[in-house]
Amino acid sequence: MSSASPRGLVLAAGAVCWRETDADPQILVVRRPRHRDVSLPKGKVDPGETLPETAAREIAEETGLILALGAPLGMVSYALPNGRPKQVHYWAAEVDAETETQSSFAPNEEIESLEWVAVHRARKLLTYPHDVDVVARFAALHALGRARTFAIVALRHGKAVPPAEWAGADETRPLTERGLVQAMSVAPGIAAFRPEKLISSTAVRCGSTVAPTARITGLPVSANAAISQDAFEQGTGGVPKVVAKRLRRRVSAVLCSHGPVLPQILAELGRQSATRDAAPLRAASALSPGEYAVVHLSVEQPDSGVVAVEVHGPAPTHPV
Repeated sequence: MSSASPRGLVLAAGAVCWRETDADPQILVVRRPRHRDVSLPKGKVDPGETLPETAAREIAEETGLILALGAPLGMVSYALPNGRPKQVHYWAAEVDAETETQSSFAPNEEIESLEWVAVHRARKLLTYPHDVDVVARFAALHALGRARTFAIVALRHGKAVPPAEWAGADETRPLTERGLVQAMSVAPGIAAFRPEKLISSTAVRCGSTVAPTARITGLPVSANAAISQDAFEQGTGGVPKVVAKRLRRRVSAVLCSHGPVLPQILAELGRQSATRDAAPLRAASALSPGEYAVVHLSVEQPDSGVVAVEVHGPAPTHPV
């Protein structure tokens, strides 16, 4: 999933914000007086933003909720009144009781009210058929018991100084200026998935790549030689053990590593989660510097296969 767009295309992002109840799950819909409609929270991508970053920001601005993005729900396309094409990318985003009480929402000119409704009621209330389609995708995921997820973010380090231009040990090679920009650009998008653990290869270029995410999230970075390129090339890496621990923990985490190691990380996620179709994971492993794959797994059934995988990178407005 890329944030790049053809000329004239309007990109936007949002979410199906949901909460569990004793009966059916409930969906949060917003009433917009200016448009005289009922819709899902969403908004346009600002310059320099990536899609996950936009989704998290728009949810916060329209609902007052600070949420973690869950599994992607795909995108919808339609034409605006002026004829320009628009694409809106959606994620599921669960709201727990504590988060709901911390909402800063107040009625305003853009959003006059929020309403929690059952899925069947949301389908009747929503003004636009494409919003109904997105809710149906969420409902199908929930019916399978796979709506509550955690994410493993496999991040490739940014552009580094080439080996031929570096006199020190390979592990000490730093990021180039371009690599530093890439690291800063992807950090807000990674933070939108609300990781609880940041793990980096011991290489300087990996630590520098995840550092902006650490600043945003306030999390420390744990350096782990088991996912380093040196260990991989020497046959001493411990990727299976690292992946197994993350699956046991069942909380969102970032693994910042190297081009040759990331395919192994993603393959292990597929193998240890009993994923039947590994093709999406193989495709996602071909990451360019600064890109990351987000692998979503079921909290209740982490061994039921990957729920979804998506790939993101630096914002296209950055000189990368």
